[in-house]
Amino acid sequence: MDQEYERRLLRQINLQNLPAEARLRRCGSVTCSPISVKSGDRFIPTRAGSNWSINFHYANENCRSPGQNQKAKDASSDSGKDTVAYAALLRNELLGAGIESVSDLHADERRRAVYSHGLFRYAVRTKSTPFDGDNQVSPFSLSPLTNKSHKLLRSPRKPARKISKIPFKVLDAPELQDDFYLNLVDWSTGNLLSVGLGACVYLWSACTSQVTRLCDLSVDGDSVTSVCWNERGSLVAVGTHKGYVQIWDAAGGRKLTSLEGHSARVGALAWNGEQLSSGSRDRVILQRDVRTPPSAERRLQGHRQEVCGLKWSPDHQHLASGGNDNKLLVWNSSSLLPVQQYSEHLAAVKAIAWSPHQHGLLASGGGTADRCLRFWNTLTGQALQSTDTGSQVCNLAWSKHANELNQILVWKYPSLTQVAKLTGHSYRVLYLAVSPDGEAIVTGAGDETLRFWNIFSKTRCTKESKSVLNLFTRIR
Repeated sequence: MDQEYERRLLRQINLQNLPAEARLRRCGSVTCSPISVKSGDRFIPTRAGSNWSINFHYANENCRSPGQNQKAKDASSDSGKDTVAYAALLRNELLGAGIESVSDLHADERRRAVYSHGLFRYAVRTKSTPFDGDNQVSPFSLSPLTNKSHKLLRSPRKPARKISKIPFKVLDAPELQDDFYLNLVDWSTGNLLSVGLGACVYLWSACTSQVTRLCDLSVDGDSVTSVCWNERGSLVAVGTHKGYVQIWDAAGGRKLTSLEGHSARVGALAWNGEQLSSGSRDRVILQRDVRTPPSAERRLQGHRQEVCGLKWSPDHQHLASGGNDNKLLVWNSSSLLPVQQYSEHLAAVKAIAWSPHQHGLLASGGGTADRCLRFWNTLTGQALQSTDTGSQVCNLAWSKHANELNQILVWKYPSLTQVAKLTGHSYRVLYLAVSPDGEAIVTGAGDETLRFWNIFSKTRCTKESKSVLNLFTRIR
């Protein structure tokens, strides 16, 4: 017997007699080739399960830059799904794999114990399983495909998520101020968009595209610093530079009342039923019931600088406020002192949003010196997650139908993966509002334009929490 052949044969026998851990350790070294089908004194790679197009693609990816890799992935995302389904169909017909859905293909790939080396795959040959009835074609069938292949073709395929990066409408908004601390855009439940432009408030109907002027404060030498619709969409509150809060009837186009109390501009407003909260540069938050005399008010003092963000929770129990002092405070409906205080932000906190999907989940964004998007569990007072967005966070809005957060960068929660990035404004995007159906958003910037985007879809509803600890999802 040839000595070289005898040496290789003994090494093969000794390797097969080793324990599994030692065998894998030996195969992981440089000197040992992956085990293949034994044929004499040669090791022949098995090519039956090799996907040549994918393997060659991986080999070429090593020579590409990260930007080129991303473009290649985006361009081949749709065709890749078709390729996977076609590969599963071929495996059913030629190999009797018995795959009934594309998800079964991925599970089958995970179960296969193969060693990869370059473009080739090496595996220990096992007995092929006999075909069952579903993998055989009936002699009376008019189709050459097996029953499993028919199930594969009928299996539902998850539609690809596509977000248009082009606004479907652009409106001119002259005199829309480029001021981080103001809130000049809001969208009502009646599908009316209110915009503060200079000293005037204009209403734009999303149904008829008709524009009407609601008020003009120039006669009083004042200007608009904030607008906010009530939940019914019938009243709009207007904050002014001189510290007044005016309540207007949108349908009748008339002013109902003008509330005093602030000594500086009112940059933040938030409705809670018939109660209206207003935050000002004078560092005070005033809560007033529009049905009672103006003297009946609650003064919330906790911020040391201008209050620039206000949002009531969906259950109407807690008010979140952000200020230029980098603080995020949470108030309840009865106390005059904040029940929670978060100080992790390093810049002004204007962007605040309560999650409509998870009770007590609050999101906030910091200004230029912070740039972080942070999440808080207000039930326990704990910080949950944070991510650096790379830019000033000016506004936040949760999707009503999916557990996603919009910031012109669309983020999925809780994985915090970026779903889409929308560009078009030539200035920083300061204002954001969500349509009443939850499918579109409008953004405003210092470039004096309003841009409308289709972002969310009603088909992407998330399952409601069924936890017995969530007291606000059931009637007792």
